[in-house]
Amino acid sequence: MPSLTVGLFSEDAAQEEFLTAVLRRLATEGGARVVVHPVSSRGGHGRALDEFKTYHRALASGIGPAAQLIVVAIDGNCTQWNTVRGEILQSVAPPHPAPIVPACPDPHIERWYMADPVSFSQVVGAQPRLERTKCERGRYKALLQEAIRNGGHTPTLGGIEFARELVEAMDLYRAGQNEASLRSFLRDCRGNLNELIGDHVRPRI
Repeated sequence: MPSLTVGLFSEDAAQEEFLTAVLRRLATEGGARVVVHPVSSRGGHGRALDEFKTYHRALASGIGPAAQLIVVAIDGNCTQWNTVRGEILQSVAPPHPAPIVPACPDPHIERWYMADPVSFSQVVGAQPRLERTKCERGRYKALLQEAIRNGGHTPTLGGIEFARELVEAMDLYRAGQNEASLRSFLRDCRGNLNELIGDHVRPRI
């Protein structure tokens, strides 16, 4: 089974836990293992982007081992997710040492945790209270924690302790239909992983 290395730049632990679980699931479905290296997972939007730029410059100078895939996560924060995606891709100049996959939850990562209410209920024991997108800071953290409490649990880590179980149970198609920003990430991530896996198993000529 091929093994791939992914560099993950994220704003916080909630993004890191969810995206690590998604990467592992997609790689497994493609017939590979993935080793995720969280390069940055604290400090918010600016820190994640700065760390990514520094990493990219270092690799361009021949410093440090290169990941085979780079995932950069920044919450949309009620900026259109495709605008934030463009900001990530335009923040560094080519050539790129590895494919770059932006992850831009709209408006916050907690909506991705709750993107498939059916499987969420199966894991947690209660469906989340979904609503139209609102920009209020902390809104979706509160809704995630509310749903977990309604399921009879104490969200000791704010809900992120359920990341792996939620991702493993999630109907990714249904989740993507509910959240366009997640659908974009899944499409880009799956396509790049499948290409990398194909390169590993393709006969050498």
